[in-house]
Amino acid sequence: MVHYIEKLIREGEHQQQDFKFCITDSRKIAKSLSAFANTDGGRLLIGVKDNGKIAGAQVDEEYHMIQAAAEMYSKPKIEFESKVWTVNRKNVLEITIKPSSDMPHYAQSENGKWLAYLRKDDENKQANKILLEVWKRKSKPVGTYLIYSETEKILLEYLKNNEGISLNQFFKLTKISRYKAERILVKLICWNVIEPYFEETGTSYKLKQVDSNSH
Repeated sequence: MVHYIEKLIREGEHQQQDFKFCITDSRKIAKSLSAFANTDGGRLLIGVKDNGKIAGAQVDEEYHMIQAAAEMYSKPKIEFESKVWTVNRKNVLEITIKPSSDMPHYAQSENGKWLAYLRKDDENKQANKILLEVWKRKSKPVGTYLIYSETEKILLEYLKNNEGISLNQFFKLTKISRYKAERILVKLICWNVIEPYFEETGTSYKLKQVDSNSH
């Protein structure tokens, strides 16, 4: 019979799963905890190599590193659950993080800066100012009206005919300040009109796809 952990390993690394051979730096692991808590939640399998081979974890040491990452190097602190599994006489430490309602969670970087991350596929990406503001607003619901100005109309018309737009393209297109452009993008994301799309070159914003089955 295939072990529970082996089934998980077969899934590979993805948006809600990450393998760690071992943990040598609590600050680095805080980045992963922040990304999971700020996105869909997820799990770390510690004692597993990138290729899925089980190497085994030093459970007590790894647990203390995770605890430091969650409590000392994360702000606000991140709740997690842990479980130890033994597969072929080797221990795997499973750390589970739920999606947080207390976003954004920041992780302290090596140079002492507090940065927030999100999980995209199998990568942790740093959240930009727009996304941070969206998270803050979603955790503290605000008023329920939306006014479309000429600027919003120009943006939505552009997105109907183009794949996406970056922040720089948006404020140049509409000749508004960078600050005002950021505010508008935040508002439209909160209202599920547009959504951020993460690429190697940076973040762009697209019209939110409507599920045709929901009508």
